[in-house]
This record gives sequence, C-alpha cells and structure tokens, in this order.
Amino acid sequence: MNISTLNRLAMTVVIGAAIAAISFPVEARPLPLAPSEQQADDKRDRDDDKYDRRDDRSDRKTQQQREKEQKARIRQDQQNLARYRQVIARRQALAERDAQRLQQQRRQAHYEYQRSYYENLRKQRERVQSSRYDYDNDPYYRTPPTYRYRRAGRYYQTNQYGADILRQALNYGYQQGYQAGRADRRDRWRFDYRQSFAYEDANYGYEGRYVRQDEYNYYFREGFRRGYDDGYYDRRFYGRHVDGSDSLLGAVLIAILALEVLD
Repeated sequence: MNISTLNRLAMTVVIGAAIAAISFPVEARPLPLAPSEQQADDKRDRDDDKYDRRDDRSDRKTQQQREKEQKARIRQDQQNLARYRQVIARRQALAERDAQRLQQQRRQAHYEYQRSYYENLRKQRERVQSSRYDYDNDPYYRTPPTYRYRRAGRYYQTNQYGADILRQALNYGYQQGYQAGRADRRDRWRFDYRQSFAYEDANYGYEGRYVRQDEYNYYFREGFRRGYDDGYYDRRFYGRHVDGSDSLLGAVLIAILALEVLD
C-alpha cells in the first residue's frame, strides 16, 4: 500500500470521528454540589415547608376568629331583639297616656301627629314580633369593623351596615321631629320637644339589628330635636325636604356621627 493510500485512510478515520462527535454529543451532567452547598439547599427547602405550614395555620386561625366574631355578633343581636320586643310591648300604655294628656291640653295637631306615629310603630312592632331572620346569610355579621365613632366619651366600632343604621336613626329622628315641631306650632304650644311621645320612644325604624337599641335611641333623638327646631320655627336650618322626604343636611349628619375610618 503506497503512502497516498495510507493518507486517504487516515483522513477518512479523522472525518468519521468528527462526524460522530457532532452527531452524538456527550450528555451534560450537573456537577455534584459541595457538602456545604447541599446543606444550604436542604435548609432552604425545610424553611419553605415551615413557612407554608405557618401560613396555613395563620389562615385557619383567621377564619376561626372571623367565625367566632360572627357568632358573637349574632348572639348579641338576638339578645338585643329579645329586649326590644319586651320594650315595644309596653309602648301602647305610654302612647295612650300621652294621647289623653294631649286631648286635655287641646293640642289637636300634636294629637293627630302622635296617632300617626304610633300607628307606624304598631306596624313595626308586628313585623319585629313575627320576623324569623336569617342571621347566617346576612353579610353584616361577617364584615369586620371599618369605622369608629365617639359617644358619651367612649369610642365604638361598626362596619358600613351599622353606620347606615345610625344615619337612618338620625334622618328618621329629623323627619319625626319636624312633624312634631310643626304640630306644636299649629297648636300654639310652647317649644318643648322632650314632652313628645316620639322623642321619648325614639324607636321609629329600629328592628333590633346592627346597633344596640340605646345607640339607635340616642341618634334618633339627636335628629329629632334638630327636626323639631326646624319644624317649630318653620325653617330649614338643619335639614332639607327632597322628593317628599325630610332629612338632615349632609354636613350636619357628618358632624353628629363623626365617623373615623379605621386603618
């Protein structure tokens, strides 16, 4: 075999090896971690598992706390409603006493106003006495407090649903006070909102939920005395008349409630 033949054979072998290397690359394998690196990696895995378990426990604890608060609110309102039912059952005797007094004083306009007030209160009492409320599906009892407000030197907390009831108490109080004040003006009676049965009762619109009865009574009376003032003097200093309904001016209502948003 001559030299040129040997060169060709050698070249063929070299080219074949090169093609094989290109066509079938050696699989890359990760280098093993050093012992210290492996320990650090294992620790990170354990820490991740620990944090996940901690988050799960925190979520369960939060849910349990919310359910506990929901049940406590429901129990509180059920107790409030039971007490309220006892209170309104005694209102008829008080209304009759005041009606006789108004007739003796010949205050016909206020007598007619009180009859209308008590008739609405009677219908309200029937609804409250016969109601079977689904507390579990009411979002109020699952909603955390979002506001705080100050009354008689103490702070209280409520959510949007409770705040709406307090606003309702103020506006209903203003409406009823305005009518009572107008009635006393027509009767040419002295300025005296405290002697009105509606002011003493202060339960118009209350159905035993979201706020305590004494809270509702307080804000109803705050609205009532301002409405009485406007009605007696035939003006609109504290409120307004829109679409057939009386209500407090927004600025007055905000100033009375003084709700503060919780952080």
